Amino acid sequence: MTNQASGMETDHSLIRRAIDGDERALRQLWSQYSPHIDAVVRRLVGNGGGADSDLAADIAQEVWIQIFRALRTYRGDAQFGTWAHRIAVNRTLNALRKARRLGHMEVGIEEDSSAVEMDSDRAFLAASIDDAAARLPAGARTVFLLHDVEGYTHDDIARELGITAGASKSQLFKARAKLRRLLAHLVDVQTPATERTHVAP
Repeated sequence: MTNQASGMETDHSLIRRAIDGDERALRQLWSQYSPHIDAVVRRLVGNGGGADSDLAADIAQEVWIQIFRALRTYRGDAQFGTWAHRIAVNRTLNALRKARRLGHMEVGIEEDSSAVEMDSDRAFLAASIDDAAARLPAGARTVFLLHDVEGYTHDDIARELGITAGASKSQLFKARAKLRRLLAHLVDVQTPATERTHVAP
């Protein structure tokens, strides 16, 4: 049996116990998956601190309530983490709609005609991508995260956010362009001091 299959079997056992009211099993599921689920919620809400942090914490709590309520509907077709991840994304989007965080999709994004390049040093960019994404307007950040992080298609995003696929594509282009500018100080090669022309005082 592969490790993945073994892990799913462990999850199924925990889920059966949790459905039967075993609080220890519920706590174990939460302990195992909450770091990932909480990270998903924080990315979508934003990392602005203060109100954003409070909102993310409230939504994460609601997500887990929904996950536990929906346990009986989990059929094991996908790994539990994948199933819970989808619930987290959908519940967070619903909560952001209620908070009217997605109301103005175009606000705060400047037009940029420059091409958006894929940076070869993805690991280097990954260290700062969350911070940079948090500085995008809520709507643009959500489109970027859903498409580039969560793997949603533009048609999926259009349905989730109530916009057109064309608007989703436009938001993604603008979000990537702004991210490129925000991360430019990390990826642009600076001229080493030793290579600069020395001028006598």
